[in-house]
Amino acid sequence: MPDFCARARQSGFTLVEMLLTVTITGMIMLALMGLMNTATESSDTVRTRNDLIRETRFALTRMVKNVSESRLLLLPQRDKPLTNWPEHIREQTVPASAPIGDSTLATAVLAVTMPAYIDLDANSVPDADNDGDGLLDEDLPEDIHNDSAAGIYLIDDWGNGGIDEGRNEDDDETNDIEGEDPINGIDDDDDNNIDEDPSANMNEDGCPGICGVDDDADGSIDEGGVNDDDEDGTDDEDWYDPVVYYLDSGTLKERLPVPWDESGDAAITGRDFIVTDIASNVTRFRVERVDTGNGHEIVDLTLELTDPQSGEFVSLQTRVRVGGAL
Repeated sequence: MPDFCARARQSGFTLVEMLLTVTITGMIMLALMGLMNTATESSDTVRTRNDLIRETRFALTRMVKNVSESRLLLLPQRDKPLTNWPEHIREQTVPASAPIGDSTLATAVLAVTMPAYIDLDANSVPDADNDGDGLLDEDLPEDIHNDSAAGIYLIDDWGNGGIDEGRNEDDDETNDIEGEDPINGIDDDDDNNIDEDPSANMNEDGCPGICGVDDDADGSIDEGGVNDDDEDGTDDEDWYDPVVYYLDSGTLKERLPVPWDESGDAAITGRDFIVTDIASNVTRFRVERVDTGNGHEIVDLTLELTDPQSGEFVSLQTRVRVGGAL
């Protein structure tokens, strides 16, 4: 009689074989799970890095466009001989880095005059043309930003850690003296900066506009008051409109002047602006003013963003010539 039990035992698995099979299968599964986790982590890292690169490039592109389209770099200033920190470099980190020399706070800021292409109210007149005469920044008041503040309103102009120190007409926010550096191509106050603190008579020649010149091409010479720099019959009606980039609690801000009463004071002044966040999780913002010696000025920009969860970071650097697109 056949031994069916013996045959069944011969065709099945032993306990050792089953345990070995389970162990090998488990090891394979663990390896596959590890590969899947690694692939997921790698995908997340790539996605995070791409997001950081995209945001960093967007912010740099915004700054580069406005610098290349601007006629004048306002900040950073050039180094002053009587200070012991570098005004031409403005750098800020998160967490905050220690200030240099007698400066009490390290702040980064970039400011240029508003480009002519910006027309937020869509009236076909550049917003920087405050008097609508087709010219830009040609009749500055003694407070050149028309914001009732020393330097640029709410901004640390010269990198000492203070904001709006001194009287309103001290446009370089340095010495509480107004109008000591007229627009004449000369460093009148010996601070290594040129034409940065003019009076209401912009070139300080005692004439409306330029002495002996028909500034507004109407056939008359030097008509009007001494502070009427464009000879149009109105004084001090076309100021500098600063586009400002600065860091606030790890967020890069863009401050753009607007041609309407944003501040609610029933007048359009240098205090009318809107602020937009253009990059978050910023851990380093560096702006350097580079004088080339040939009349051109270069702005060197570095922007670093760090993901708060993964610690992944991206740092990009670029250079742009002031007015290079004009």
